[in-house]
Amino acid sequence: MDNELPNLGTSAALVRARAETEMKAIGIDDAFISRLVETFYGRVHAHPQLGVVFDTKLSGRWPEHMEKMKSFWSAVAFRNGAYQGKPVQAHLGVANMTPQLFSQWLELFAATLRDISPNNEAEAWFMATAERIAKSLALSLFYNPALDDPKHKRL
Repeated sequence: MDNELPNLGTSAALVRARAETEMKAIGIDDAFISRLVETFYGRVHAHPQLGVVFDTKLSGRWPEHMEKMKSFWSAVAFRNGAYQGKPVQAHLGVANMTPQLFSQWLELFAATLRDISPNNEAEAWFMATAERIAKSLALSLFYNPALDDPKHKRL
């Protein structure tokens, strides 16, 4: 029996290569990710509810945030390890953040994708991914297991 561990570097390279191939097939490249981030966060900044929340946290640091989000989406799409941040910790304690803002964020993201995606497949991939990320982040920030207790549920 072979007790050697698989070469994780080779496995990671294969995952990255597969992701790059899949993204290329639906028209996604670094230029699209840059455009998506720039367009979307430009809209977030101008949004009456989201803009205030983001600007309170990012005042004077929008350019750095944009670069971080490009790294984040590149890492998600291409599985390239470009993002090394901690999203949950970054969002803890953000003033005026509520679970309801996530639906507004997703609506704005969907509108941006409709406007700039190269095709329906790219739009669907990014939207499904954004929905998973938003749900995970919202659960991490706002979930209260006590609310699942049947004694606390109203009929």
